[in-house]
Amino acid sequence: MKKGEKRNEMTLRFVSRSANEAFARTAAAAFIAQMDPTVEQIYDIKTAVSEAVTNAIVHGYRDTLGTVTMTVRLYEPGLAEIVIRDKGCGIEDVHKAREPMFTTGGAERSGMGFTIMESFMDGLTVRSRPGKGTTVILRKLLDVKKQA
Repeated sequence: MKKGEKRNEMTLRFVSRSANEAFARTAAAAFIAQMDPTVEQIYDIKTAVSEAVTNAIVHGYRDTLGTVTMTVRLYEPGLAEIVIRDKGCGIEDVHKAREPMFTTGGAERSGMGFTIMESFMDGLTVRSRPGKGTTVILRKLLDVKKQA
């Protein structure tokens, strides 16, 4: 395979229930495992996916149910890209929302979701339109073994 060529891809759609957060992070980690990442990289991915999916469930749909879509793409020579999309309320000010401690979720929320995603991943892109939803793109460079 050529550098930058897509190796594999999967997409999941699930209802925005809190119980599905664990499913999403486990599914992403299991799919990415085919690239033979380190244990630390799997942990980082699971943590970031957990934060992104939780944001979609808690903030995107607030007091209603909707659909969360997660697509995982694997590229050569070792890049994992996870796209988490909701069609919820969207974010008014993405720049402000990415600041540490900023939350719209009340006192029980830390406001650290985007900060955690940034610290565990090699790339984070957030796109949002009020009333249309939010897309979070997580990228992780993997230390993969050379395959014969």
